[in-house]
Amino acid sequence: MMVNLSDILARAQARARDNNLPYAGSLTPKEAQSVLGLAPAARLVDVRTRAELDLVGRVPGAQHIEWAFYPGMKPNPDFPAQLNMQVDKESLVMFLCRTGGRSHNAAIVAAQEGFAESYNILEGFEGETDHAANQRGNLNGWRAAGLPWTNVG
Repeated sequence: MMVNLSDILARAQARARDNNLPYAGSLTPKEAQSVLGLAPAARLVDVRTRAELDLVGRVPGAQHIEWAFYPGMKPNPDFPAQLNMQVDKESLVMFLCRTGGRSHNAAIVAAQEGFAESYNILEGFEGETDHAANQRGNLNGWRAAGLPWTNVG
């Protein structure tokens, strides 16, 4: 079965409408990976901290703009300016964090900054906590979906 970009984006946009989100849509990790393959101009922006990238892993080719700084998770006041400098407003831009929360906030800010094609990646890089195993990374999320990642900066 051939994956169609317009079908993927229509599903993501329907999720946004269903949840009254102020940005274009919400993508599953697999959908986001498909978008990267089908739309070469699309950008993936990882908003996790440098410590998370170094300790947990990163998506090859993703741009990195920290939403907050480690330790203390102090908000990055320059996030909008850095986004505007690094990503074209005409680009389809997808945001990724650990579990989908910070990336949701980043997608809101991007939409407010005029990025009409701003998407959150649901589940994030590590996904939900598996309470039985008391760890992340095996229930859902980018890594659990078997998508490309590396632990090398």
